[in-house]
Amino acid sequence: MQKLLGFAAIAVLVVGTGAAADDKKDEKFDAKKLVGKWEPTDAKADLKMVIEFTKEGKLNIAAGEDVKYTGTYKLDGAKLTFVVKAGENEVTKSITVLKLTDEILEAEGEMGKKTMKRIKEK
Repeated sequence: MQKLLGFAAIAVLVVGTGAAADDKKDEKFDAKKLVGKWEPTDAKADLKMVIEFTKEGKLNIAAGEDVKYTGTYKLDGAKLTFVVKAGENEVTKSITVLKLTDEILEAEGEMGKKTMKRIKEK
C-alpha cells in the first residue's frame, strides 16, 4: 500500500511532456512563484498529498503520513524539469507549465492537465 501511495504522489508530477502543451513552451514563468507548498485540486479526501518547492531548487513530496520523496527541480521558461528519488531509482521528467500564479499551478503532460493549489501557511 505504501508503495502504491508513493507512485500516486510521483504521478501527480511525473506527467511527462504532452503535445497539447506545445503552444505554451515559449512562455516564461517566474520561478519564485513556484516556491511553497502545493496540493492537487483533485486529491482524494483520505490521501493528503503535499508537494513543496524550495527556493534552493529542492523538491519534497509527501503522500499520507509515511510516504516521502525528495528531489530537485528547475523551471526554465514554461518547462519544469525535476528529478525525484524513489528508493534506489531516480525519475527525471519535464512537464509544461500552463499557468503559475500566487494561488494556482497548472501543468500538462501525457496524463493530461493537472492543477494544484497553494497551501496557505498559518
